Amino acid sequence: MAFPQSFLDELVSRNPIDEVVSQYVNLTRKGSNLFGLCPFHSEKTGSFSVAPDKGIYYCFGCHKGGGVINFAMEIENLDYPDAVRFLAKRAGMEVPEDAGYQSTYRRQERLWALCRDAARWYHGKLQEDCGRQAREYLGKRGLSAGTVTRFGMGFAPDSWNGLIDAMAKKGYEKQDLLDAGLALKSEKRGTVYDRFRNRLMFPIIDVRGNVIGFGGRVMDDSTPKYLNSPETVIFNKRKNLFAMNVAKKSKQGRIILTEGYMDAIALHQYGFDCAVASLGTALTEEQAHLLSKYTGQIILTYDGDEAGQNATKRAIPLLEKAGLQVRVLRIQGAKDPDEFLKKYGADRFKVLLDGSQSQMDYRLESLRGKYHLENDDQKVEFLKAAAWVIASQSSPVEREIYGGRVAEMAGITPETMKLEVNKAFKSMMAKRRKEQEKKDLNPAREQQPKVRNIRYDHVRSAMAEEGVLQTVLREESLLDRLRNLPGGQFSVPLLGRAYDALQQQRLHGGLVSLAALEGQFTKEEMEHLSGVAHKGSALVKEDALQDYVKIIREEYAKREARQDQDLMGLRDRLKDKKGLNG
Repeated sequence: MAFPQSFLDELVSRNPIDEVVSQYVNLTRKGSNLFGLCPFHSEKTGSFSVAPDKGIYYCFGCHKGGGVINFAMEIENLDYPDAVRFLAKRAGMEVPEDAGYQSTYRRQERLWALCRDAARWYHGKLQEDCGRQAREYLGKRGLSAGTVTRFGMGFAPDSWNGLIDAMAKKGYEKQDLLDAGLALKSEKRGTVYDRFRNRLMFPIIDVRGNVIGFGGRVMDDSTPKYLNSPETVIFNKRKNLFAMNVAKKSKQGRIILTEGYMDAIALHQYGFDCAVASLGTALTEEQAHLLSKYTGQIILTYDGDEAGQNATKRAIPLLEKAGLQVRVLRIQGAKDPDEFLKKYGADRFKVLLDGSQSQMDYRLESLRGKYHLENDDQKVEFLKAAAWVIASQSSPVEREIYGGRVAEMAGITPETMKLEVNKAFKSMMAKRRKEQEKKDLNPAREQQPKVRNIRYDHVRSAMAEEGVLQTVLREESLLDRLRNLPGGQFSVPLLGRAYDALQQQRLHGGLVSLAALEGQFTKEEMEHLSGVAHKGSALVKEDALQDYVKIIREEYAKREARQDQDLMGLRDRLKDKKGLNG
C-alpha cells in the first residue's frame, strides 16, 4: 500500500463521508441513511445513498460507490494518491512520507514543473524573431495579444534541440523531456531531439492548473497539421479537455464543445468563456463525465462537414449518458464558429447559440437528409425510421411535438404520424417487457453484480458471503466469532479478500470499515462492495450469520469434492492412455 493503514484510518475518521458529500450534494435523512440526487448521473428522484455509520456511499441508479477517498477521486477527478492528499489537506493532516508514493508524486511534480517551464520558453520564443511567422498567423486569425497571453500560446523554433538545451540550463535531464513527451529518441542513432519543431504551441492545462501537455500546429505544409503530446504519467487525453481550466469558472450556465483549439480560443476572445475543445480524438466517456461536473447543458459546435457530423452523432449518446442536456449548433454562412464570429460578431453568435437545436431536432433533420421525400417509397421509409426515433422519448408530450414536426416535414397529417409513433412505441415497450420477463424468469441472473468483470459462479454461496460482509460491517465484534472462517473458503475472491481485510483491521485495532480499505481495491471493486454493504436489513441477526457460515462451508466442501473428483478422473484418464488400468 502507498500509505500506512493507521494513517488511512485516521484520514477516514477525520473526513466523515456525510460531511464531505454534503459539500457537493444536498442530502436528506431517511432512516439511518442520507439520500440526494446523484452527482455522477442525471436523475429526478434521489437514488444516491450515504451511510454515515459505514462510511460509504452508493448510487442505486449508476452503481457508483465507495468510501470517502473514492468519492474524492470521482467528484474532483483525482487519482488515488491525490485524493488522499486532498482529504488530508481538508482535515489538516500531514501526509506521511512513503517511499513509493513520494517517488511517484515527486516524478509528477517534476514533469508538471518541466511542462510549465517549457510553456514559458515557447511563449518567449513567440516574441522573438523566430516566432515572426507564428505571430503573423495569429494576427490573421484575429487573436489579440491579451488572448495569446491568456492561453499561454507560444512557438517551437525549427530546431532539433532548442528546448532540450534550454531546459538543461534549468536542471532538467533528457530523460525528463522524454517522460514528459517533449522529446523523442532516435532508434538508429540513439540521439534525443525536440518533439515539437516549427509549430505554434498550445499548452494543455488540467482543471487544477497544471500544464500537462501541448498541441502544436505546423507553420508550413508538413504533416500532421496538428501534433499533440503523447500519453504520459501526467497527460491522458481521454480525461482532459482544452480550456477546461478556464471554462469551469464560467457563469454562462452551459459549455460549448468545439472541434479545435482555435475555435475554442476565438470564442473566449469574443466573450464566450465557456468553450472547450477535445484533444485531437473523438469525445470519450471520461471527457463527458468531466463536463457533467461543471454544467448541465452542452452545445455541440462541430464542423458541418461529414466528419464533423459523424463526430456529433457519436458525441450525443455519450453526453446524454453522462446526464447532460445536449443541443446542436448549425452554423450557416460560415464553416466554423471562428469564421462566423469574424463575419457577424458576438451578438449574432449568441442568437445562434440561443436558437441551437435540441438533439432530437438534430437527429430528425439529419435523418431527413438521407431520404428524397418527393419519392413516395422513400417518404414511407423516412416516416417509419423517424417514428422509431421519436418513440424513444419517454414523454408523450415530446412524442406528440416531434411527431407533429415530422408530419410537417413529410406533408402528412399529425394524426397519421401519431398512429405510426404509437405503433413504434408499443413495439418498443413490448420488446422491453420481453426482456424484463427473461430477467424475472432467471432470478440468479439478477443477483449477478452490476459491475463489469465481477461475476458469481456459485450464487448460493455468494449470497451468503454477501450476508457475512453486511453483518460484520454493521457489528464488527462478530468478526471475533468468525476466526475459523477464512476468506479462502469464499466462492467470490473479491468478497473473500474484503472479509480477510476486515478481519486484519479488527485484529490490529484498525477501523473496521470498507472506507478504510480503499487503497487495497480498485474503483470498480469498491463500487461493488459498497453495493453489497447497502443491501439487506439494518438489523444484525446472529442466527442469520450462523446460516451464512453454514452455507459457505457446505458450498466450499462441494467445490472441493468436485475438484477431487475431477483430479481423480484426470488421473484415471492418464492411466488409461498409458495402458495401466485393467
